[in-house]
Amino acid sequence: MNGLPTWAAALFMVASCAIQEPTPAAVQHEVALPDPSPPGSALLDDVVARRRSKRAFSSEALTWDEAGRLFWAAQGITDGSGHRAAPSAGALYPLELYAVTAQGVMHYVPEGHKVEQLDVGDVRAELSNAALDQTPVRDAPFVIVVVGVVARTRAKYGDRAERYVAMEVGHAAHGIVLEATALGLGAVTIGAFEDEEVRSLLKLPSGSFPYYLVCVGHPAGE
Repeated sequence: MNGLPTWAAALFMVASCAIQEPTPAAVQHEVALPDPSPPGSALLDDVVARRRSKRAFSSEALTWDEAGRLFWAAQGITDGSGHRAAPSAGALYPLELYAVTAQGVMHYVPEGHKVEQLDVGDVRAELSNAALDQTPVRDAPFVIVVVGVVARTRAKYGDRAERYVAMEVGHAAHGIVLEATALGLGAVTIGAFEDEEVRSLLKLPSGSFPYYLVCVGHPAGE
């Protein structure tokens, strides 16, 4: 190892092999989402007051319109200059959104408001296991995984990048739960999960790390 002591070389090898990068998922096809405009008529004050965490969901799937509005509320492009729904330090947009459903995993593309269907099947049970066996992750028909690519922000902001990305994740997740409330859906945010297991399940590209899960669906019994 170029002059490194034997013990240091061994530690270097262990560290370099500790994280196995998953092979990024391939795109099978794209789906254009319905135009999210005109906006809904729900008043923000009412939506904020009604928002509560819902942990039990029916098996009813979300519509493409509902899915598209959830994505849009988190990372949708909101003007002709490319600005998005959530504030972003330096407008660098380090977030990526993935959704885990019974039909597989999809990736949101803000440009063109569309999703890419990936070559990943129904991994809701495995995702629930990675999230410490939390039932909302297993039962929700739509689980959005908010992923951060810190390198996009670090190029400009250095060591504060992690902080800025985490802030943006919170902005995006709040947009999702408020939109879910406005649509009459239930949602709950999940922060406890095994990072590397989630990365592997979703076949995330190198440098992409899961920060938050947002489970969304029709509340059970409502």
